Amino acid sequence: MKRREFIALLSGAAAAWPHIGRGQQTDQVRRIGVLMNVAAEHPEGRPAIATFRQALQQLGWSDGRNVRIENRWGENDVDRDRKYAADLVAFAPDVILAAGTIGVTALQRVTRTVPIVFVRVADPIGAGLVDTLARPGGNVTGFMNYEYSLSGKWLEVLKQIEPQLTHAAVIRDAANPAGIAQFGAIRTTAASLGVDVSPIDFQDAGDMEHAIANFARSPNSGLIVTPAAGSSAHIALIVALAARYKLPAVYSERFIAANGGLISYGPEGINQFRHAADYIDRILKGEKLADLPVQAPTKYELVINLKTATVLGLNIPQSLLATADEVIE
Repeated sequence: MKRREFIALLSGAAAAWPHIGRGQQTDQVRRIGVLMNVAAEHPEGRPAIATFRQALQQLGWSDGRNVRIENRWGENDVDRDRKYAADLVAFAPDVILAAGTIGVTALQRVTRTVPIVFVRVADPIGAGLVDTLARPGGNVTGFMNYEYSLSGKWLEVLKQIEPQLTHAAVIRDAANPAGIAQFGAIRTTAASLGVDVSPIDFQDAGDMEHAIANFARSPNSGLIVTPAAGSSAHIALIVALAARYKLPAVYSERFIAANGGLISYGPEGINQFRHAADYIDRILKGEKLADLPVQAPTKYELVINLKTATVLGLNIPQSLLATADEVIE
């Protein structure tokens, strides 16, 4: 090969190197870890993940093509979340989606650098996850359910359903910081409503059944089932026990009222996974997590199951029915 031809070939190859590098960067498969706070068989577990994946795909991210998604199902169990948090960080993700306070807390113990986008977290400031909503700081941001103070609304709704209510049991998870704070907010509201409140903490289904059976002996009683109760695995049992003992009960998620629960009040949860996909897309495209504020729900849904009310022998006030977003008959 002549010297002039060799130099021309070398120069052409050198000019192509930056182009090749850019092409490889564009084609890089990114990694997303997902830590859920429910079991895989939970009624809203897989639908939530499907919503998240669909939203990502609409933004140009397809699992198996340009992104790899690794799921873990923590079930709001402290030990399981700690194990899965370590697993997901070892997966070397570009970003992690985490549902629930316990999961985010577990991840923060393992990493302070990997971006974490949360959903279904109550009061992230009160839980110590972020500094402020506008400027979260650290490596965490996302979409909150509500501030702890909103928990008192559940008792107000319960009192509207049963004006004679004098005792309310709050089913919570004492290992979850949200559970303790929610109980405190409910107790503050209880003082103005003339209702005594007591917590029900449990380890398993047997504990749950025993505690509710004992509580049901008190007259004019009702239940508040907090989302921090770690009770997703036992929700069908709670609904059945409420029916057995004729206890009015209020829940935080619509799917419970749709499946036999009396009433629910809370934000529309699955939609948060769609919003989380948008934040994750922006992070993967280079936007700084610190520039993404924590967002609160703009709408809360009140759902009433009239069929369950009939079984419990309750007459739902027309004033409450008029404000309901959905009435199941």
